[in-house]
Amino acid sequence: MVNNPNALEIPLNLENFTTDDYHELWNHLGPIEIRMTEKCGKCKHALDDVFVYQHPYDKPAGVCSALLHVLDLYTWRVALGFPSWESDNRKVHRIHCPSKKGTVWEMKKLEK
Repeated sequence: MVNNPNALEIPLNLENFTTDDYHELWNHLGPIEIRMTEKCGKCKHALDDVFVYQHPYDKPAGVCSALLHVLDLYTWRVALGFPSWESDNRKVHRIHCPSKKGTVWEMKKLEK
């Protein structure tokens, strides 16, 4: 494999990485806020509804399962602080629900 200077890697020294180090790292992953910012069609959720993942595996109760399916693709990106494609705010990922006239949600990592 060719050494790529632009390759993305999590900069962790795992040589002496302990279980305590693991737990400390895990504690910095969340929480993640999702907020509806646009509503174009029918949806059980209301504009400005907010839900919180305490960590990437903790799906918030009450969120439409179709929306959660789409959000699952991005929870780890948000939790790890990977920049979004949104040029106005790289800390926010804007995700459309799977309905053709659905909703738009912003995902962002909250500071603890």
